[in-house]
Parts: sequence; C-alpha cells; structure tokens
Amino acid sequence: MSSKSRYTPPRTPTQTITQATLNGLANLIKLLPTGTVFLYQFLNPVLTNNGHCDVANKYLSSILTVVCAFSCCFASFTDSYTDSQGNTHYGIVTNKGLWPSSPTQDLSSYKLRLGDFVHAFFALIVFAVVALLDPNTVACFYPSFQSTQQALLMALPPAIGAASSVIFVTFPNDRHGIGYPSSQGSRTPSSDSD
Repeated sequence: MSSKSRYTPPRTPTQTITQATLNGLANLIKLLPTGTVFLYQFLNPVLTNNGHCDVANKYLSSILTVVCAFSCCFASFTDSYTDSQGNTHYGIVTNKGLWPSSPTQDLSSYKLRLGDFVHAFFALIVFAVVALLDPNTVACFYPSFQSTQQALLMALPPAIGAASSVIFVTFPNDRHGIGYPSSQGSRTPSSDSD
C-alpha cells in the first residue's frame, strides 16, 4: 500500500492576507458578547442583500449595526452571580451594586467601576472594526473602498487588537454579564474582593 500525499497548491498573497485578517478578527471577536456577534453575522448578509443594497437595505443594516453596537456596550455593564442554590442571576451594574438586588444577598461588591466604561468603549471599537470591515457592509455602504480594503484589513485588526490587549491588561475585567461566557468557578457575592 503506497501512501500518496495530497498536493496542496501554495497560497496566493490574497489568500494569505485574508487568512491573517480572519485570524485577527477571530481574536478580536473573543472580546465581544457572543450572541451579539452571532446575530450580526447571521442577519447582516440578509439585510445588506449580500452587499447589493438599495436604500431600504442601508437603513435596515444601519439599524442592525447600531442595535448590536449598543448591545456590546450595554453588556459591559451587566454581571452575574450564583446564589446559594446554584442558580445564576444577571443584573445591571450600578453605583450601589447589582440591580435588581437580591433580598437575601449583599450585592454591593458589584459596583460600577472605571474599567466598566473602558471595556464598554473598547467593546464598541472592536465591534466597529468587525462590523464596518465586513465585506457585505463595505460593498453596501462604501463600495469604492474595496480597492483599499485589503491594506486596511491587514493593518486595522492587529492594531486594534494590540491596543485592546494593553487596555484589557491595564483594566482587567472579571464580570460575567449577559452574552459573555461564565467562568468555571462561578463567583458568589462573598467571593469578590473589590
């Protein structure tokens, strides 16, 4: 029995650029709420008519982009806790703690912090990179941009990723809000050290 290896043609520069861009975007997407990104990626081709837009498609796609951007920001101000019975509860972070509050647990350790605003801003920036450089969005809103898109797609995701990484290391976030995966060891209100 002879083993034949399959011939794999060498990648073209365009394929290499595309792969590097997709890898960069995949790393950036990890910083966003998964449901929001999925919703955008699912509905955007439909609402932009695969990049062949008329006026109605532009309005619908704009509304989707704004709603998803708001969701990315809003999710940065949510958190969750596990009660004594093992149930996970979600709430909105406020100056006084998590709202709605639990009548049986002290949730004052879940207060609003500067890092929440920083994370919301950078989640918005990362989502903007993902959404505004999407091929359907580019073809719909700024089709003349397609010729320079490759250079921007190569430069922008790594640059935003590097800046976001520095910021997220500076302002670490231990929140597990709506749309973000929870950690293996769920936090309880008494385990916070803030």
